[in-house]
Amino acid sequence: MTNSNAVLYIVATPIGNLEDITIRALKILASVDVILCEDTRMTKRLLTRHEINTATISYHAYSKLSKVEQIIQLLKEGKKLALVSDAGTPGISDPGAELVSIIRRELVAEISDGSVKIESVPGPSALTASLSISGVPCANFIFLGFLPHKKGRETLFKEIVSSQRTCVFYESPHRIMKTLESLNTHFEFISSSAVGDYLDKPNKKVTVCRELTKVFEEVVGGSAGVVLDYFSKNFDKVRGEFVVIVSNL
Repeated sequence: MTNSNAVLYIVATPIGNLEDITIRALKILASVDVILCEDTRMTKRLLTRHEINTATISYHAYSKLSKVEQIIQLLKEGKKLALVSDAGTPGISDPGAELVSIIRRELVAEISDGSVKIESVPGPSALTASLSISGVPCANFIFLGFLPHKKGRETLFKEIVSSQRTCVFYESPHRIMKTLESLNTHFEFISSSAVGDYLDKPNKKVTVCRELTKVFEEVVGGSAGVVLDYFSKNFDKVRGEFVVIVSNL
């Protein structure tokens, strides 16, 4: 029989500045039985900064089924758990989404009768943070997470550059230059093409946000060629996580 106190809190944590966390999130992290971390070392930095001593266990993309079973068992025992990612809101382009899906499937009866709860503790997200400072149309946008490394990548670029909606995706420092090169190549094709509906496509803007909420936060915007040229000349800035936004002018 599941204890009525069982709760899984989905807790958003800072994407850079360790002070970007809500009062409620701090209270929950300090009061739960266990914190589930994408990387315990990363989470320990946050906990130490705010003098929180709650026990942690890892849960990441390579966690075995036994770890999921352990988490489910803790909920069945009535434990209060908090799920955090390395940065931002769990479930957004990280393994937390799969964990929540499994728990909702495996504990459907307990969730239905209220003996297990899954609660959101909202806060930072690189997606919304980047859109808020980019100055691009964002009333209607498509979020693509991290782009695939190989299969379907070029097809996706074609869809991005031809989309009428703002497209947002995450990129790593290891692939950002290749991504900018691909965007530039596809935009050059569109601008030089005199075939079909390419003629009706409006000019596009590429905006890259990096080091969000940190000391060297930066937003670089312009044509794909301009942004590519900027990072080619400032290669020392190709570090950290990137948010790339492709929008109409």
